Amino acid sequence: MLFVDETIIKIKAGDGGQGCESFYRDLSRAPMADGGDGGKGGDIIIEASRSHHTLLDFKYQQNYKASKGGNASSNNKTGRKGEDRILKVPVGTIIRDAETGLVIKDMTEDGQQIIIAKGGHGGIGNQYKHTPKPAVPGEEHRILLELKVMADVGLVGFPNVGKSTIISAISKVRSPVANYPFTTKQPILGIVQDELDEKLDFVVADLPGIIEGAHDGRGLGDRFLRHAERTKILVHVLDMSGSEGRDPLEDFEKLNHELNSYGETLPFKSQIVVANKMDLPEAKNHLKRFKKHYNEAIIAVSAKDKKGLDQLVKEIRAVLCQERSSEKSKES
Repeated sequence: MLFVDETIIKIKAGDGGQGCESFYRDLSRAPMADGGDGGKGGDIIIEASRSHHTLLDFKYQQNYKASKGGNASSNNKTGRKGEDRILKVPVGTIIRDAETGLVIKDMTEDGQQIIIAKGGHGGIGNQYKHTPKPAVPGEEHRILLELKVMADVGLVGFPNVGKSTIISAISKVRSPVANYPFTTKQPILGIVQDELDEKLDFVVADLPGIIEGAHDGRGLGDRFLRHAERTKILVHVLDMSGSEGRDPLEDFEKLNHELNSYGETLPFKSQIVVANKMDLPEAKNHLKRFKKHYNEAIIAVSAKDKKGLDQLVKEIRAVLCQERSSEKSKES
């Protein structure tokens, strides 16, 4: 499936139905006003749903309307209410005003709803001696839908460092693996489960490979860096073997530069550093250099041989427990 994480759509709530101006005439009494009120127009409602993972549908259909309210008639008959239009978006979708960029709502919970455009009120008829009034048009807006995936852990790193192999090994997901840049062209989510305690389960995102200048939009750019903002932990994956002709020490420095340059939130997230491809010849020498140069704890793994991954998962769970405890203390 093509992953789409940003699109602009135009929405139009239903217009109100027309009110009726009518008089009932009976020879035995004076004429009586009996014109009913028009029905209210349908609302446009946006609902967050975990069963939706991309904004693809909104890329190809960008205009949405709700039903018009029914017109009234004589004998005090009110027009029917217009049918609401519900648009389902992935959990993690931010709704913005397309003109100003201001956030209208951040849809972070499954089933969460917001009326994004209200249907117009129906026209007032002349029943009960009311003064007839015209129907009100439904609201219309241009809105920007922006998706940031919801995950506890984000795997970040340059292309071909082994993020896809890691997520495939530790979770129930199969991420594309191949030896060329940007094999992963969309964030891929996996659930890492604990057999004894589901409270220790966590969601991990394989984010597409970062390149220098990503924070300015180079390569797949900041369209994917923004997904890292939702995570509680960033796992920096390094190709410690230098198999792609890059120096892992320089990669670590450049990666941190891109994350720090993107925004204020990323530098303050909990971070775990992973030395991958430890099964390859040069990895041990590069790891010694790294430990000598950086005062950083680092977990050595071989995702290909599935070595060191249990330690990685254990460390992620430990940091997540600290993060969740910290969140609870702030709430209380």
